[in-house]
Amino acid sequence: MASHASEREAQFLAQKIKLGGRMSDIDGLPKHHKATHDEKLVIGASSLGTATQITKNFFSNVNPTTGFILALAAFAAGFAVRPFGALVFGRVGDLVGRKNTFLVTMGLMGLATFGVGMLPSFDSIGIAAPFILIVLRLIQGLALGGEYGGAATYVAEHAPNDKRGLYTSWIQTTATLGLFAALLVVILCKNMISKEEFELWGWRIPFLVSIVLLAVSMWIRLKLNESPVYQQMKDEGKTSKAPLTEAFGKWGNLKFVFICLFGAVAGQAVVWYTGQFYALFFLEKMLKVESLQANYMIAIALLIGTPFFVLFGWLSDKIGRKGIIMVGLLLAVLTYFPTFKALTSAANPALAHALAT
Repeated sequence: MASHASEREAQFLAQKIKLGGRMSDIDGLPKHHKATHDEKLVIGASSLGTATQITKNFFSNVNPTTGFILALAAFAAGFAVRPFGALVFGRVGDLVGRKNTFLVTMGLMGLATFGVGMLPSFDSIGIAAPFILIVLRLIQGLALGGEYGGAATYVAEHAPNDKRGLYTSWIQTTATLGLFAALLVVILCKNMISKEEFELWGWRIPFLVSIVLLAVSMWIRLKLNESPVYQQMKDEGKTSKAPLTEAFGKWGNLKFVFICLFGAVAGQAVVWYTGQFYALFFLEKMLKVESLQANYMIAIALLIGTPFFVLFGWLSDKIGRKGIIMVGLLLAVLTYFPTFKALTSAANPALAHALAT
C-alpha cells in the first residue's frame, strides 16, 4: 500500500480548498486540486431557477404541466447516468491518473452546460431541440459522476489517516456553496432584467457564464501534479490493469459496494436532494411562493447548513463514520415530514387547511 502524503501537504491542500485560492508553489509543495466549487456552480446553474424556461423553450409542443414534467425528466437523465460516469472515469483515473481524468470531466461538464445556453429553442429547430438537450444533460451527468468521485479520491490520497473525514468534508461544502452561487446568479438575473426578458433570453445567462468558470478551472487543473499515492503506485508498477474486474468481479468486493450504495449513499442522496433541490421545487410549484423569495429562502438555508459538513467530517475522525451516518439519516426520517408540513402551514395556510380537512 502506498504511503499517504505528509501532514504538511494535507494541511496545505485543505487550506487551498477552504480559501478556494490560486494554486501556487509554497516551500516546494506540489500544486493541488482546487475543490469543486466551480464545477458545482456549472451544474447548479443548469438546474436551479430555470426549469420553467426550459419547459417553454424546449417542450413547448405539449401542455405546460407535461412540459414541466419533461423538463424535470431531462434534468433527471443526468442523474441516472452518474453511476456509469463514476465507473467509466473511475477506471480511466486508475489507468491514466487523476489529473488527466480531471481535465476530461471538467471539459465535458463545462462545454455541455455552455451548450445548453446556446441551444436553439423548439420553435427554431423543432424536435431536435429537446433531443439535443437530453444528450447534453447525459454528458453532464457522466462527467459529474467521474468528477465527484475523482475529487474525493484525490483529496483522500493527500489526507493523513486521522484527518481524512475533515479534509474530504470540504468537497461537500463546495457542492452547497456552488448551489448557493448558482442561486445568486439566478437571483441577480431576475433582479436586473424584467420577467419577460428573463423568460425570453435571460435564463441563458447562468449557462453562458459557465464558460468563464470552465476556463479558470482548466487553467488551474493544467497546473496540478498527480496524486502522490497514484504516482507512487505507478512508479512501483502496482497500478491495476483491470480495475473494474478487481473491484466488482469478486463477491467480497461487490457485496461491500452494494452495502455502501444502498445502505449509505442512496439514503444520504435522498436527504441531500430533498433538502436542497426538491425544497425549492416544493416552495415554488406546490406552495406557490414567489420565485425570488423561494430562492432567497434556499440560499439562506444553504449558508446555515454548510458549516455542519465540516463539523461532522471532523467528528467522524474522532468517533467513526457509521454512527454519524445513522444519526443523520434518523434525524431526516424524523424531521422531514414535520418540516415540510410546517413549510406548508407558513407559506400557504389555505393549502394546509385544505389538506387537514
